[in-house]
Amino acid sequence: MRRFSLWLRGKPMIADGALALLFFALEIVSYIGSEREEHWPQLALGFLICLPVLWRRKYPRVSAVAILLMSFTSTFLMWMSGNASIEHPGLLALGVALYTLVMYVDRRTAAIYLGFLFVDSTLAMLVVRTDIVLDLIVTAMLFALAWISAEFVSARRAYDEEVAARLEVAEYDRDRRAEEAVAAERTRIARELHDVVAHAVSVMIVQADGAGYAVDTNPALAKKALGNISSTGRDALAELRRTVSLLRTEVNNDAMPQHGSAGIAKVVEMMRATGLSVRLELTGELDDITPSVSLGIHRIVQESLTNVLRHGGSSPKARVTVRRTETSVLVEVIDRGTATSAFTGGSGNGLVGMRERVAVLQGTLETGRRPDGSWRVYAELPLQIKD
Repeated sequence: MRRFSLWLRGKPMIADGALALLFFALEIVSYIGSEREEHWPQLALGFLICLPVLWRRKYPRVSAVAILLMSFTSTFLMWMSGNASIEHPGLLALGVALYTLVMYVDRRTAAIYLGFLFVDSTLAMLVVRTDIVLDLIVTAMLFALAWISAEFVSARRAYDEEVAARLEVAEYDRDRRAEEAVAAERTRIARELHDVVAHAVSVMIVQADGAGYAVDTNPALAKKALGNISSTGRDALAELRRTVSLLRTEVNNDAMPQHGSAGIAKVVEMMRATGLSVRLELTGELDDITPSVSLGIHRIVQESLTNVLRHGGSSPKARVTVRRTETSVLVEVIDRGTATSAFTGGSGNGLVGMRERVAVLQGTLETGRRPDGSWRVYAELPLQIKD
């Protein structure tokens, strides 16, 4: 029945046509076995009374006025013929017309129409000469039922439409959040892979170039460089596997590495092994920082030193300062290499990745050249991330 109701709601002409046909069937039943001479003219009038119901929702005002005019016509013909026994069951369509005006037009129009209905009903009662008071009560109850039914159905329909609108908004918001989550996850994956791969590959390239220059003149140095390449590759492969493993499962902060001061020192030592002169200054307790902030510090130092190694000239030097305050961690990496060094020639994904990571951690990042020609990376990361 619900499916049939929904199907009829989408095809109002069919439902209204069935209602008009029902009223006309009542007209036919009232005249079966009738001995009135005006049988067929009255049936024709009954048909004209029921016909406007067919367009009650498409043209509610026109349909209501047409039914009312047919009712006045019926009353006039009874008065002219002097036959008060003529009845038209199809005049129940007057209540349907009132219901339609309340539902699909407005209350003001319906109230005006209701006034004309009482005028028409009173005239009909005077012509028929019945108990006017009782008939008025019955008529008023009929019209009141039509009005109340329209108000109830209209409120229910308005509620359904509001619920449907809210569901549509909720669905749109859900899809938008899902798209944003996918985009954020893609950015996170790209950032993690770049941090792991770019750092290791940059170190290996520098070491390979050094080994190529020293293989004939200083085999021991070349051998050491090859050892660094091997160890860097193994470390990168292990971290890459760990990163991919985390991406395949649900993110769990407890599974993230607790880098702390030892992790920063390890990165610095790895970079020193490649020939980069690094001065490290650690201030404050850095081992009890939340895993996400600790990883952020590790990545910023790693990416910054990789850039110094790649763009710091023939004698790259860097100073790394990590200081914890009461509310945040300050990370500063300064390239103290040659004055011609610059963070150029790369894809730029390193700096973009750092900015994205710092933004996720609700921190601030400053990068740029200093007056003395050195390059400075400065980040401030809050210890507590606000929801």
